[in-house]
Amino acid sequence: MAEFAVRFWGVRGSIAVPGPDTVRYGGNTPCVEMQVGGQRLIFDGGTGLRVLGKTLTGAKNIQAHLFFSHSHWDHIQGFPFFTPAYMAGNCFHIYGPATYNGYSIKQSLSNQMVDPNFPVPLQIMQADLHFHDLTAGEKITLGEITVETGSLNHPNYALGYRVSWGGKTVVYASDTEHYPDRLDRSVVHLARNADVLIYDANYTDEEYHHPVTPRRGWGHSTWQAGVQVAQAAQVKQLVLFHHDASHDDPFLDQIEAQVRQVLPNSVLAREGMVLQLI
Repeated sequence: MAEFAVRFWGVRGSIAVPGPDTVRYGGNTPCVEMQVGGQRLIFDGGTGLRVLGKTLTGAKNIQAHLFFSHSHWDHIQGFPFFTPAYMAGNCFHIYGPATYNGYSIKQSLSNQMVDPNFPVPLQIMQADLHFHDLTAGEKITLGEITVETGSLNHPNYALGYRVSWGGKTVVYASDTEHYPDRLDRSVVHLARNADVLIYDANYTDEEYHHPVTPRRGWGHSTWQAGVQVAQAAQVKQLVLFHHDASHDDPFLDQIEAQVRQVLPNSVLAREGMVLQLI
């Protein structure tokens, strides 16, 4: 039976932080897998993508669609370690926005694998790779699955994704900064009436407005802004994502308790967490 399930392989932002203080929420950088209507969709290729790849060891004729929000390091650094991409017979369609300076998603992924950054080039990958550059507002149809794109407020440009199938919708909106004086209408529209909104909550309001080291302009949002977006878009469940590297397990526990006082159905993303929509 076809299903709609969301699995989190990496939930951390900026840099991987494995260790005793991040055991429960996880230390890998962004990677979210969706099993939708018999197809595999993967969102971002942080270090969590390596872990996902390990689970596919031994499988043949793997096919998947890999969507990148943007090409900052923490969202692409797992791609060179994605073992299935090195195996002939596998096929991956790879989507992402071009950068501000015109680099395609293929160029961005290739650039991190050239000397002196990496020992082997992207061309050594034996899987069938198809690259697709996207701009905000485009829609991709994968059989009965619709993937809608929307712009995010992040340095050098980023995309959010809205996945719809079987009457259910999940929105992936990582790496976006809210506007302190108004709602981001692009994100609200992307998240409209979604069953699940995965939202960048890298900071708290206190960190964002810190008098000495404010985070304004860094391209990330807060859980408080996520609540406002979820309420405005009438989202059924808010999932807070892209946890700051300095936020250990007890700190994230506190955030989850606070957000649930406002939206009881909310949850903080954890590595290994699965949301079963269908």
